[in-house]
Amino acid sequence: MSVTTPQNAVDAASSAPVPPAADFGDVRSEFQALVTAAGVYELGARAKVSLTGSDRVRWLNGMVSNNIRDLAPGQGVYAFLLNPQGHILGDLYAYNRAESLLVDTDQSQLEKILAVFDKYIIMDDVEVASENLASVGIAGPESRAALQAAGFEVPNLTPLQFVAATWQQTAVTLVRCDNPQVESFQLWLAPVELEKVCQALVRAGARPVGTAALDLLRVAAGIPSYGTDIRERDLPQETEQDRALNFSKGCYVGQEIVERIRSRGQVRRKFIGFEVHGPLPAPGSKVLVEGKDVGEITTAASLPVSGGERRVALGYIRREVATPGKQVEAGGSAAVVASLPFADIFK
Repeated sequence: MSVTTPQNAVDAASSAPVPPAADFGDVRSEFQALVTAAGVYELGARAKVSLTGSDRVRWLNGMVSNNIRDLAPGQGVYAFLLNPQGHILGDLYAYNRAESLLVDTDQSQLEKILAVFDKYIIMDDVEVASENLASVGIAGPESRAALQAAGFEVPNLTPLQFVAATWQQTAVTLVRCDNPQVESFQLWLAPVELEKVCQALVRAGARPVGTAALDLLRVAAGIPSYGTDIRERDLPQETEQDRALNFSKGCYVGQEIVERIRSRGQVRRKFIGFEVHGPLPAPGSKVLVEGKDVGEITTAASLPVSGGERRVALGYIRREVATPGKQVEAGGSAAVVASLPFADIFK
């Protein structure tokens, strides 16, 4: 019989540190640090829960869209949590810690995800509990060098691989992140050690960055955010996040719809980028081609690049007009369909 503690997990999360600052006074310089050097940041908006019990692997494998069954210890995956109709209830990372699974998601999704977990744990030996872990992130082409200068050993890790380590008598877990455009890492540790680690990384040359610059990095990399670019009404294949899907793992909630889409053909819409020539369109703005509604904008941002600002947007568009270079209108501004990521920003 399962033992679950979803409310305890929510209560623990509510006592987490206050989310980090939106910026440290210069978003342009912070963004440039993430793209060309190294930026360090707190991840106070992330929540972690552990799954233990003899059925944990089989059960979570039947809940999410990626392969948990064959996940090696020390490795993680990105996955969607779907409803039976194949719509996306949330996204998460799952890591195999050998004796337990660790689920990492955004605080804003935690209560809903735990409620879904509680609904589907019936006679399974699975226990859900909060993890009181703080997270520090560091990203940029010099992030590895900054970690090493601060005294951390940084082995060659594949994306979402992690190792346990000790730094200055502090237990940490070093995780390599999965943004393919810029090398990045996370450090999981006790909250009391958070400030010490952040200060060490700053002394090693990393620049403190806030959530505004991090979101610009996400947009430049073309990574959708759940609640903004991915909503419950969206289908997995519409998001273009193939990294969240596994088609050989067997049954899971929503799998029938995902497989039906794969076998019968693509969905009508796809997640894509736009270069905007004019004022930034508001989220929710329609994308028009010759006056016809063909899509919507979900995120728009002005990226502080060398020599000025670059206006871009993320959103969905019908596949038949999703050709890079296609001219469209978005929120009253001229725009051009663009491939994701906006890779030239990272050169």
